[in-house]
Amino acid sequence: MLSEIEVAKELLKINAIRLRPDEPFTWASGLKSPIYCDNRKTLSYPLIRTAIKETLAIKAKSHWHYDKVAGVATAGIAHGALIADYQELPFVYVRSSAKAHGAKNQIEGDISKKDKCLVVEDLISTGGSSIAAVNVLRDAGAQVSGVIAIFTYELDIARQNFEEASCPIITISNYSSLLKAAYELKALTDLQINSLSEWRKNPKKWSDDFS
Repeated sequence: MLSEIEVAKELLKINAIRLRPDEPFTWASGLKSPIYCDNRKTLSYPLIRTAIKETLAIKAKSHWHYDKVAGVATAGIAHGALIADYQELPFVYVRSSAKAHGAKNQIEGDISKKDKCLVVEDLISTGGSSIAAVNVLRDAGAQVSGVIAIFTYELDIARQNFEEASCPIITISNYSSLLKAAYELKALTDLQINSLSEWRKNPKKWSDDFS
């Protein structure tokens, strides 16, 4: 099982997390950000993929009881399926919206009112997609034990959203650990790390100031 800093280091090494405080990325929202995270990249590296799978599974099992795993489309599907296979549990995934054709399912796979689900996500920014999936499962009558993800930006809005949804959330790495990992790997200067710290406090102000 990997520590939070070890996970962050692995994500940095394969560029699943990229840090550019001096040449920020532009998110879909239009905000400029010094960080871009794409945990799908971990699927291309078998050793890292296995370590993350085992860390997710062990940490989830140490927190909650569940008998079904639900991946959040699209990025949570692969990691959810890996956990389900590792723990020999049934798997479903939740679409962002119901299909417009066929059976018009939003949950793919069998779900019932007796199910206790672990929800798997790859990344937590505001928590919106995860909570939407939780609500779909609850509407179907299932219980949600909690949400687990690989990484969180640790934004205040995400914490507030999960509290309002009465949904517990854990991750195997986070923004604070990432900054420590970047420092230990000498991936950034002290000034750049300070800039990343300021972004986490207020992403919009950081974006506006950079512009």
